Amino acid sequence: MLQHASGKCSRTLPPPVPFRYTTQPLVITSLNSVLLIVAGALACTAKAPMVAATQPRTAGATVRRAGPTSATIALLRDSVRLVLDRARADSAFPGAFAVIGTSDSVLVEYGAGTLDWSTSPRPDANTLWDMASLTKVVGMTSAMMQLTETGKVDLDAPVQRYLPEFRGPNKELVTVRHLLTHSSGLPAWRPLYKETTTPEAARALAVATALDTLPGVRMVYSDLGAIILGQVVERVSGERLDEYLTRHVFGPLRMTSTQYRPSPALLPRIAPTEFDPWRQRKIHGEVHDENAFALGGISAHAGLFSTGHDVARLTRMYLNGGTLDGVRLVSAETIRRFTTVQDSVLSNRALGWETPNGSNSAGHLLKRPAFGHTGFTGTSIWIDPTRDLFVILLTNRVNPTRQNLRIGGVRTALADVVARIVDRGAPSPLSSPTPR
Repeated sequence: MLQHASGKCSRTLPPPVPFRYTTQPLVITSLNSVLLIVAGALACTAKAPMVAATQPRTAGATVRRAGPTSATIALLRDSVRLVLDRARADSAFPGAFAVIGTSDSVLVEYGAGTLDWSTSPRPDANTLWDMASLTKVVGMTSAMMQLTETGKVDLDAPVQRYLPEFRGPNKELVTVRHLLTHSSGLPAWRPLYKETTTPEAARALAVATALDTLPGVRMVYSDLGAIILGQVVERVSGERLDEYLTRHVFGPLRMTSTQYRPSPALLPRIAPTEFDPWRQRKIHGEVHDENAFALGGISAHAGLFSTGHDVARLTRMYLNGGTLDGVRLVSAETIRRFTTVQDSVLSNRALGWETPNGSNSAGHLLKRPAFGHTGFTGTSIWIDPTRDLFVILLTNRVNPTRQNLRIGGVRTALADVVARIVDRGAPSPLSSPTPR
């Protein structure tokens, strides 16, 4: 429900913005205009904040709130549509799918644009997206939560306990915690795909990479650290990473579409990404990240494909303190531990996860204990236990080129719009929850 300048409420949105692909920078004023429209529309909804429940809170669990009214849900739906349609018109991506929800249900989901710039289907809840670095939290961090909870991995143990081949100057000082917080001293990246010719050689080279600094001195976001953590998962569990995740994470959560190396039969559901100069082809159905490709398509830093439906189930598990539909994946205390900032002097990093800092993709309204992560292809997750809220945005912004950097403004606009509306929503039961 949107409000006209006259002050009267209307269900009519501004007309769609005509689309034409352009290489010009994102017109930020376009997204700012969305925020202004929503600000006016909030006058049409109840002003009372949602009310937290009075029952005691379990560590790591969500603060239960009364659900938003049907009018608030309608405003959320309209506002998400407006943000994504404007972003698509500004060439931020060919296609996007957003899911907004709570611990109980999906409130709003919306697909904008098409899977490719050419004639193609509209994204939906079953579209498969290259998750890029969301692989680190959807996959690897989920595994590490389980393995630490069962005592198979000690966060403060040296990595060499699990990978004796992780050797070199000062590498005996690097702990699992250092890798999870990107403070190990490893460099951010190296072109494994250019330096090796087999997945086995690429894995070995990642482990052999020398430190740039002593561990615990600074935070450097490192794909190499995540690649090494994936090998820790495999060594400790005795299972290949993809097999472990399917058996222990995706299967129990009924994330039935989440997978590495999707079958060619799934190509019609998969959003294409970039024309890759290295592979000399447009990437469709194989991992966009070159190092993940060199590692055989299965890695802890990138490589997963998933859907809005499946990612929503994972986020609901977090908001439900580690359980979903009667299945417990991890404890609420483990979630609290992994989503808490570890060393605020170094960074805003939790274990695997990032937290809001006022300038990242969480926008300006989400605060700790909220946590989230982004992916290079244009994906992001933010989970806010205080609001009992999740915001998922899945896009293929690298199509046709990774030089398209407009997604940053879209992420923050979406987070801000959703948080603002939820904060002003009236406290009443959900009118029509949609279990996922």
